[in-house]
Amino acid sequence: MKLHIISLVLLAITACTTNKEKETNPISKEKPIGTLEVVAEMDINPGNVAVSKEGRIFSSIHPLRATNLQLVEITDSTSYKAFPTKVVQSTIDTKSDTKLDTPLGIIFDTENRLWVIDAGLNIGKTRVFAFDIDRKKEIMRFDIPVELAPKTSFVQDLAVDEKNGFVYLADFGNPGIIVVDIHKRTYRKISHPASMKSEDIDMIIDGNVQHFLGNPARIGLNPITLSADRETLFYGAMNGTKWYQVPTKIIRDQSEDAEIFSHITITGAKPISDGAATDRQNNHYFTNIQNNSIDVLTANKKLKTLKKDPLLDWSDNLRIHKDWLYIAVNQLHKSSAFTGGKDLAKTPFRILKLKFK
Repeated sequence: MKLHIISLVLLAITACTTNKEKETNPISKEKPIGTLEVVAEMDINPGNVAVSKEGRIFSSIHPLRATNLQLVEITDSTSYKAFPTKVVQSTIDTKSDTKLDTPLGIIFDTENRLWVIDAGLNIGKTRVFAFDIDRKKEIMRFDIPVELAPKTSFVQDLAVDEKNGFVYLADFGNPGIIVVDIHKRTYRKISHPASMKSEDIDMIIDGNVQHFLGNPARIGLNPITLSADRETLFYGAMNGTKWYQVPTKIIRDQSEDAEIFSHITITGAKPISDGAATDRQNNHYFTNIQNNSIDVLTANKKLKTLKKDPLLDWSDNLRIHKDWLYIAVNQLHKSSAFTGGKDLAKTPFRILKLKFK
């Protein structure tokens, strides 16, 4: 009898301990891969999203829907504030070289600096900025030579190599990669039509062929990323089914274009996509704008759907922060530039996050 009572007491202690461990062990509370959550709902449409080391969230505002704000920090699920200040935001009526004009691509480097590519669609001048987010100060600025980015350019995405001091910019207006040497403050453009121009394929969303500025959408070089060691540059066209790569050393060494072109290879397949992100294991994540999904090209070259959801209504870009992909969703295909008439989008626009590991 005593042995039976002792056994019951031990079982009760074990059960309590187990339950307590479940309550305090964070592993038991982890969200499963594929969990999609709403981070923010906005009345203005995000362009790109970026997340700092400590989890501060920033968003550019897409220029295809003009507003009086161009770059913001998300302050909670329904609010935001101008970054770095309201004074440097161009408005619909006030535009100048001293203000943020039409920024789109934004990203944090490993030193927690916020990099911004401003296509300058209204002022006819492409610029790149780096900001110290704590001091709200511009710490670097690069004015891209007009011969590399004329008025017909649309430079909208970027990848930053803080290790070697380079920034790579994707121009889809005149397809090519603009290379910025941060330390020497020099510039060059690499244009390889075979891999950077749009493929002749339709963009089909909800059963409809999409048009851009009156013609069937044929959008070239857009998403661009770097490997974690900064030794490989990855890129592809929005209207493209191939994801390309090239060693960055051959670019950093100032090799001739022909030599660089000879080292361009196909990494694997990709969907028609507006944004991409590459993790430390060289898995590549894409915004599949035709499928309302986020797809992944795994390190072993398998392309598959990670998450499909109606909320992914034109996912513009995505950035990695810890175990999550942060995604800007802006219903861009419903804007006047695509419809040719009325903007069919319905607020709110959203920033989402997706558990990917």
